[in-house]
Amino acid sequence: MGRKWHYLGLIFVAIIWGSNFGISKLALDSFHPIVFTFLRFGIAAPLFFILLKWREGSVGIERRHIPQLIIVSILGIAVLELLVVYSIKLTTLANASLLNVAPWPIFVALLAPLLIKEQLTKGIIVGGCLALVGVSIVIVGGTEKINLSSVHMLGNLFAFLVSIIGAIYNLMSMSLMKHYSALRISTWTIAIGSIAMFPFTLPYWGETEWTNLAAGQFIVIAFNVLICTVLAFILWNLCMFKVGATKANFFRYLVPLTATIMGYVVFKESITVIQILGALLIAFGLVWISLEKKKPND
Repeated sequence: MGRKWHYLGLIFVAIIWGSNFGISKLALDSFHPIVFTFLRFGIAAPLFFILLKWREGSVGIERRHIPQLIIVSILGIAVLELLVVYSIKLTTLANASLLNVAPWPIFVALLAPLLIKEQLTKGIIVGGCLALVGVSIVIVGGTEKINLSSVHMLGNLFAFLVSIIGAIYNLMSMSLMKHYSALRISTWTIAIGSIAMFPFTLPYWGETEWTNLAAGQFIVIAFNVLICTVLAFILWNLCMFKVGATKANFFRYLVPLTATIMGYVVFKESITVIQILGALLIAFGLVWISLEKKKPND
């Protein structure tokens, strides 16, 4: 797979994850968000193992890497996803979107030289700043405004922690992928993270009327499991490992942009002129990053 295909893979995954905001919204009236999130990862876990066994012939991990894998899994799946759910619940959607997404690539860029010896280049700085301004405009320029009142402070803190923990999760995954394939790391992080998440779902299973679920709810679950988790996690980890964690994570800025477009198409939400300007800045910044020539020792 050539370099351009890795960037196209990152774009494809970001579009999938952004579209899923609108798709999942169609089913969340029937499920508590934590239960829905567990179903997504819990059902995906055995599918990952089947795929891993079929593709690679084994599913094991060396004992020396198990502690790091457990930390990565709990942080990146259980803790991260719970923080996302509660940040959305405890603050405004605009606050959560901005604090969940915008700082994440910045923390990756700052921590990458320390954790995986990945250098921060001028091209990444310029392109990343343009994309950061663009995604901020897309989020702040919507109908729901940023609200910094004290009643939202806990939710804002959770949203900000998503960016920090997400960055650490990505970089620790990159470290493990020096020893194992993206498929193997995705398989084990999803499985261990799902187990860690399960106890938090126990109070909420009774909120779902399982016998009254329609075909649409099952289709949304299937989309989340097969496309947003199995396909997207493997492809993202593979492409991130190939292009570098810092460059890859700036492509996360396409997620809120896609979610905004999805809201316009499916839910007839408005898109403002300033959001279109923000989208152009995101595109320009990501093109700038992706066109930077790769150094021979990268």
